[in-house]
Amino acid sequence: MSDSKLAGRKVAVLATDGFEQSELEKPVEALKAAGARVEVVSPKPGQIQGWEHQDKGRAVPVDRDLASAQPADYDAIVLPGGVMNPDALRLEPKAIDFIRHFVTEKKPVAAICHGPWTLINAGGVEGREMTSWPSLEADLKNAGANWVDREVVVDQGLVTSRKPDDLPAFCAKMIEEFAEGRH
Repeated sequence: MSDSKLAGRKVAVLATDGFEQSELEKPVEALKAAGARVEVVSPKPGQIQGWEHQDKGRAVPVDRDLASAQPADYDAIVLPGGVMNPDALRLEPKAIDFIRHFVTEKKPVAAICHGPWTLINAGGVEGREMTSWPSLEADLKNAGANWVDREVVVDQGLVTSRKPDDLPAFCAKMIEEFAEGRH
């Protein structure tokens, strides 16, 4: 049975090949259980390939091609990690523009592991308290973020976590912030 904390909310999960399996699937499950409509948005139509750490995982169907997705149609965004996924998205101007909409409109954003890399390119980290996979610490600090090593960090609608082990705390805070809406 789903609750209705996010009833009427539409959430984009922006990803491409190389996403960390659990960091896409667990937030999607949590969002749907909370009543949200969720769409996996990708610059690659059809399906995208997941990874479970260093092993190939399962493919996930893409609900909306990034080329036809309008960020104004979504109330919030999730940025899963995996190394390859955000690294590829950083090179997609349309993906960065899509993310930038959420930053400038102060809509909630949830990014885990390597997901915050894309927020650097979208201008969404300066002056924000954040966490991430440890290897992003210098990148985030150099972009003006206050990086901390905690399970989950919330800064005015921006939810960040470090790794798959943090998913329970990440999903709980994500739902809380997405329910609050714009900050």
